[in-house]
Amino acid sequence: MPKNRPMRPRARRNKLTPASLSTIRQTIICCDLCPRLRTHCARVAQEKKFAYRTEDYWGKPVPGFGNHRASLLVVGLAPAAHGANRTGRVFTGDGSGDFLMRAMHSAGFANIPTARHIRDGLKLHDAYITAAVRCAPPVNKPTRQEIENCQPHLEAEFAALLNLKIVVALGRIAFDTYWRVMRSWGIRPLPKPAFKHGLLHTPDGGPTLIASYHPSRQNTNTGRLTPPMLASIFRTARRLIASAASK
Repeated sequence: MPKNRPMRPRARRNKLTPASLSTIRQTIICCDLCPRLRTHCARVAQEKKFAYRTEDYWGKPVPGFGNHRASLLVVGLAPAAHGANRTGRVFTGDGSGDFLMRAMHSAGFANIPTARHIRDGLKLHDAYITAAVRCAPPVNKPTRQEIENCQPHLEAEFAALLNLKIVVALGRIAFDTYWRVMRSWGIRPLPKPAFKHGLLHTPDGGPTLIASYHPSRQNTNTGRLTPPMLASIFRTARRLIASAASK
């Protein structure tokens, strides 16, 4: 087994402590399981986009970000080459991040409606954001093996976030990856429904899963995903969290 492969958590979720998130973060940053992705991230960081030519790019795997007591987990696809691969924070530094943060802010999950850089003052309230893949893939298309290599990172974060009530999966890859995480934990979500925007599924013994289109430029520019559509997803998440807290 490669030395940097993350261990799949075998303990029950309540055996892990929130402090383990700092260890998970370092494991993700040091991961070298996917040479194609690491090479691409480093090359992009060296060549840079002209608009960011004076900036120091992160150029490494990007860990999750947010509150360790989060009730809400948001799972995206992967860092953008000149977004999170530049800034070092997931969904930060590109249009997708701002689109997402406006929706989260409208539902009270973020203190500001933008995500521009790692020192912009953004704080998440009762939420944690991560991704199915931690390195920026060429043309935003990770291979199946690369997705599988990254899955233990998501499993470890899932285990460490002890208060989860809701998971929002942004896009089909995030949806499918989180479905496999549930199965690996012994949560029985079957039968698996087809991915569609707005789908709600509450498996026996696991957080409620809400599916959404990814706020990619392709989806937002074509109107497949609009600001009200994504805001509605997070209002639903907020309502379900409040309902669970009142029981």
